[in-house]
Amino acid sequence: MIDFAKQLTQAELDIVQERRRQVEVKGWTPEHDDRHEGGEIAGAAACYIMENLLVHAPGLRAVIKKTIEMLWPWAHHWWKPKDRRRNLVKAGALIIAEIERFDRAAARERGET
Repeated sequence: MIDFAKQLTQAELDIVQERRRQVEVKGWTPEHDDRHEGGEIAGAAACYIMENLLVHAPGLRAVIKKTIEMLWPWAHHWWKPKDRRRNLVKAGALIIAEIERFDRAAARERGET
């Protein structure tokens, strides 16, 4: 059994903190996220992860950049990659947002909300 009383790692804390920042500072509330039913949030997370591939696969730079360009779901000015760790934190927070959105949609389908 998992001991949830143990302290979270710094990585886990950073992802949760980023998710809170997205909601509280940027205003990306659950209601806002619920309007993105076409995989946009998951796609954005994938873009931040793919940005990190540029370090490991320099020969694929053009392909990766084009894929990110095609997959990024929002206006270009919202694309803000940083260093590799920060990109992963942003991706993790976006994955949390997408899972939460998915769970809310499933609850609505079951008539729970």
